[in-house]
Amino acid sequence: HPRPAPRHALAYSVLGGNIGGAYHWGEGPGGWWILDEPEPHLGGDVLVPDLAGWRRERMPSLPEAAWFELAPDWVCEILTPSTARVDRVLKMPIYAREGVNHLWLVDPELQTLEVYVLDTSHEKPHWLLLDSLEGDAPVRQPPFDAIEFSLGSLWDGG
Repeated sequence: HPRPAPRHALAYSVLGGNIGGAYHWGEGPGGWWILDEPEPHLGGDVLVPDLAGWRRERMPSLPEAAWFELAPDWVCEILTPSTARVDRVLKMPIYAREGVNHLWLVDPELQTLEVYVLDTSHEKPHWLLLDSLEGDAPVRQPPFDAIEFSLGSLWDGG
């Protein structure tokens, strides 16, 4: 597939570093596997989110296969004009159906972050928008609310 545009690549590299440093590599709370472009196989659907995380209590070790049969606990999609429709219309309902509890949508063009949590109180699970952030707002959002970073770092790398 085509390589991501520089803004897209910067946003997901910086976000992965911010979260991965604290939750994956042990510079903070720990307890997560944070991976770039993993391949979860979810109920017959094969999806490749830009970033995904699994709590180590649910997945103590990485699978031997090149894909994951266990749904992530968190996914993040970095939106582009060519992927936004697929991410929102096709992937979000699959993530909800499969029980992914947290979803972040990052839009480098609009410089926004949308934070969703899965609501399972109804027959059909659906997403609730918890927060929308823009520009260089401080980010302290579930499931990674033990840390804070500047949303602006996703746009300028700083």
